[in-house]
Amino acid sequence: MLKEFAELSTPLIADACVRTGVPLRTAPPGIASVPAGRRAAGRVLPVRHYGSVDVFLEAFGGAGPGDVLVIDNGGRTDEACVGDLAVLEARAAGVSALVVWGLHRDTPELTGIGLPVFSYGSCPAGPVRLDERGPGALTGARFGEHLVDAGDLVFGDDDGVLFVPADRAPEVLEAAHRIHATEREQARRIRAGETLREQTSFAEYLARRAADPSYTFRAHLRRTGGAIEE
Repeated sequence: MLKEFAELSTPLIADACVRTGVPLRTAPPGIASVPAGRRAAGRVLPVRHYGSVDVFLEAFGGAGPGDVLVIDNGGRTDEACVGDLAVLEARAAGVSALVVWGLHRDTPELTGIGLPVFSYGSCPAGPVRLDERGPGALTGARFGEHLVDAGDLVFGDDDGVLFVPADRAPEVLEAAHRIHATEREQARRIRAGETLREQTSFAEYLARRAADPSYTFRAHLRRTGGAIEE
């Protein structure tokens, strides 16, 4: 999946979701990789954190090659729920990345390990709580307003993180590649001196919108084969 994502980006995946009618499920703003520039793509391995690392160790027993551990820590900003030992163990289990709705610690060590970790940021304090564990600790994870499970794929890069149902991924990825090709060609033409306004017949759009206020730029882009927004 990471190879399939190699030439794409989360903005392209997001636009492709809109184009194909797949519900857009993005992580809350602020989730970023340690360090910047890391990328993640794979099947969701969900886990809910209740204050102890044992739930991660149990989840690793069901990990498949390339899975991404998606940790629901309720978006807490008063504790870090993963550090270097958990990330090293994740790598040993074949996990390709961790995506945390919460915080991490041991930042220099995580940078050296090299496994992508996406979170809100760092905090030196680990959990001092131990909450009662719920029955769905290993079957689903909430990430912001979205509930994800093993039937989902997760994609992450410097623009953020989003989730796509695995059974819709082929059409989403195909659409993302088409959008990417269109946008790269548009960028090439802009650099060659042909403005985006010229490429998209923007004057024609303005004239048509004046005659028909319901005519949107998005409809115009679909009619002319352009891409910049969905």
